[in-house]
Amino acid sequence: MTVGSIAGMLAAIAFVALVALAAVPLLKLGRVLEEIRLAVRDIGHESVPILTELQGTVRATNDEIERLSIVTEDVAKVSRNATVVSENAANMTTLFSTTLGGPLVKTAALSYGIRKALRGEGSLRRRPKRVKA
Repeated sequence: MTVGSIAGMLAAIAFVALVALAAVPLLKLGRVLEEIRLAVRDIGHESVPILTELQGTVRATNDEIERLSIVTEDVAKVSRNATVVSENAANMTTLFSTTLGGPLVKTAALSYGIRKALRGEGSLRRRPKRVKA
């Protein structure tokens, strides 16, 4: 064997060793890529039922929101009616106080004065002063 053939043989062995060392990470990378492919496939298969269930949930939520909208409208109607009733009560109170309130107060004051006069209770100026013992 010549020096050139020995050098060629050493280069070939070194190249085989380099390929063998590079093959191990490449094989591991291939397995990882295969696992990723299977995971993506499983996600694709499992996402369809999840999306279907999510679609049903969204529909049910929309139905509940529509019902809540109806209830909110009813509450607004009741609130408007309560406002009308309260305004009517305020108007009736005002009407009562203006039509009957003044005369009632005057009648009560007159009857109080008459009672006081009949009992003989005059004003404080006419009462005799008490002497302290």
